Amino acid sequence: MFSYPPTPEILYGLAKGRLADRLGRSLRLWALLQRFYGEASWASRLPQPFRYADVRDRLFAPTHQLSESLGVEVLTAACDTACCCQRSLETWLAESTMPSSVADWQQQVVKLTGLSPGLLKESLKQYPFATVHRSVRDDLAYLADLGWLVNKGQGRFFTVASQDWPQMPKAQLAPLANLSVAQTWEMLRSLESISFVQPNLEIIVQSLWEQLAAHPAQKVTPRDIAEPEKRIFIHLDYILSAPMQEQVDNLQEQIEQLWRESSGVIQFDYSLKIEHPIEPQTSRIVSIITYPVCLHYARRAKYLSAYGYDPEGIFGWHNYRLDRMTSPQLKILSWKDSQIPKRLMTMYRDRSFPTSEAVSAALEEAWGFNFYLPRRLLIMRFSPTFAQRYVQQTDRHSTFEPIAYGALPSLIKQEIKDADAQASILKMLSQKKANDEYYRAWIRLGDTNIVMRLREWRPNGEVIAPVELRQQMKQESQTELMHYKT
Repeated sequence: MFSYPPTPEILYGLAKGRLADRLGRSLRLWALLQRFYGEASWASRLPQPFRYADVRDRLFAPTHQLSESLGVEVLTAACDTACCCQRSLETWLAESTMPSSVADWQQQVVKLTGLSPGLLKESLKQYPFATVHRSVRDDLAYLADLGWLVNKGQGRFFTVASQDWPQMPKAQLAPLANLSVAQTWEMLRSLESISFVQPNLEIIVQSLWEQLAAHPAQKVTPRDIAEPEKRIFIHLDYILSAPMQEQVDNLQEQIEQLWRESSGVIQFDYSLKIEHPIEPQTSRIVSIITYPVCLHYARRAKYLSAYGYDPEGIFGWHNYRLDRMTSPQLKILSWKDSQIPKRLMTMYRDRSFPTSEAVSAALEEAWGFNFYLPRRLLIMRFSPTFAQRYVQQTDRHSTFEPIAYGALPSLIKQEIKDADAQASILKMLSQKKANDEYYRAWIRLGDTNIVMRLREWRPNGEVIAPVELRQQMKQESQTELMHYKT
């Protein structure tokens, strides 16, 4: 029988080392395990396989709304006080069989996670099951990833016999090794700033907190361990709300789990923006079947580079933003599935799948995150003063480098094959100052990242080539100028 109390160590294991930001979810997971395998013994009464609805009907009170589209406030507003959604985290702890008091539990969590006592106290007031149905449904898949359930796909799950339960991982206090206390603080703060990019970094962050908390008293004084004034700040834009970040992390975990176990094709729904002159926010949902290759953090979001038919029906590479995947769970397709495109099946039989090395090579070939777009020669002109202050000694891309004015005509004739474009650029260049600063690079034409960089250089940077990009910058500048006419 599952008789583990919700100790910090148990919750830490259920949170995969990320207890600080998954405290409520870890308690929810523990409560579900109590019902599956504890005294309630749902495992013996649930149909095998079972679906979320089977769990939902047992978990919540009859007054709890069943609609999948309702928000938290509506779901819980008129619910019976006996419903699990009405119980705070603190209530769950107080009514459990923990070997320590809630106060002692809080002290242990503070040491384990680095959460401030005040923030932890606020967290205890939260209601773990006061959430949308999708979150609890995702918990079932999460428990399957941990080995507590078996995921049979299409929303079906099996419980696991007690002899096959996974070992409950515990938080181990790691040694400080060669890091001084000051170095540990520096490392801790740096990793905390970037751990959202790779959620598994949170495990190292937790370990560093534990090292500080467990540092041998005879070697350092309390003053040494006390948190020093923070003097180095890392500012990385990450534009997602906390719930969306959790959803993105879940998708990332599913993809990484697939890579660890095997390779395969995934299916998901994707929100595609539609260019509309009157309603610019218009979007449509498309179903994507693709072969996932690698993940990136770029342009303030996380992306999956994958190979298959893109949203426009073109076969090849495409970058998908994880926060625009609208499916709560990715669907892993068997290679026997008839939905898999024939071209992907051929690659599977020939073992000729594209690799992350191919992505890296394409990113090296030209500047631009959308590495599958056409490669074009970029020529930029800057004033000497601006170039000296903001362009020189900066690392944009390996192909971005200064070039002498006199060397440009031969470069243009060699690399720009279109006769009209070549003539237009050479004529334009002849009218520019020879003592200005000129730079060249290979870029991906149409890449948003490139366009954003050129906008930031405006009005001090002029695009000489390619012609298409110059025309875009010209049109944007004219449109922008119209805003200031009145």
